[in-house]
Amino acid sequence: MGRPPGHFSRVLSTAFVLLLAFTTFAARATDDAGLLETGAAPKAHAPTPAPETIKIVSYNIRWRGGDDLRRLIELLKSDPEIGQAAVIGLQEVDRNKKRTGNVNTARLMAEELGMYYAWAAPPTPPAKNGEAREEETGVAVLSPYPLADVKRFVLPHEGPGGRRRAAVGATVQIGKQSVRVYSLHAEIRTSNEKRLAQFRAVLEDLDAHHAQVERAVVLGDFNTLTGKDVGATTQLFEAAKFSTPFPNGLSTWKTFIIELKLDWLWLRGLSPVKHGIDKKVGLSDHWPLWVEVKL
Repeated sequence: MGRPPGHFSRVLSTAFVLLLAFTTFAARATDDAGLLETGAAPKAHAPTPAPETIKIVSYNIRWRGGDDLRRLIELLKSDPEIGQAAVIGLQEVDRNKKRTGNVNTARLMAEELGMYYAWAAPPTPPAKNGEAREEETGVAVLSPYPLADVKRFVLPHEGPGGRRRAAVGATVQIGKQSVRVYSLHAEIRTSNEKRLAQFRAVLEDLDAHHAQVERAVVLGDFNTLTGKDVGATTQLFEAAKFSTPFPNGLSTWKTFIIELKLDWLWLRGLSPVKHGIDKKVGLSDHWPLWVEVKL
């Protein structure tokens, strides 16, 4: 039976559209390629038996490198408050940037601490006038326990200049218990509504793909600048059945005389035993948060 008139033109048109879509997808995949990295120290090992309580740390390290990074690694080994954590969530973690000597920060920390790690970054902003752009700084999760179901998020809503922000999620297997952990770095130069949408992207992934995991942690630099931001963030997470041991009046960031609550550590299915903000650690303009929880 002969082909109806116009059949081949429609076939060619459809093929062209599919080719264009594939090319666009491939370009985006290439742009984002390599912006999720996982690995483990050669001597990474999970402590046995699994403990009854674990320590969780969140810290925006403000792209520490060199001697500062070495000091941070030693603190994470031996400091009474943030040392010996089972889960570490970090923000502003460089991998290939001139300012930190092109050192892969997450990998180096994992090797020195004997841990598994996952690192993710948003795409590089569009170049202007042909200038070269460095890779964006990223977020990371580290643990002496294996990481599974690792996922990189490019958070919704651009910041100025097309800049994006990222989060990384991983399931930490501690003995027989699974803990889903997200480390995120929200945009600061945006509206409260758009920032809340960035948090929802993480919560939606948790509910859609990890509903069977009872224990969850969402931590990081939320960049909640105002009291309104803090209140709305609290309402969002409490509605999702999360809680935090850190009162809203506590500051986690300081510059000169200004102190703000920018960093958060939210828990679901985990009972806090002790917690604190380690203000003696002055390596960043942020202070690290820590909490010890019952499994």
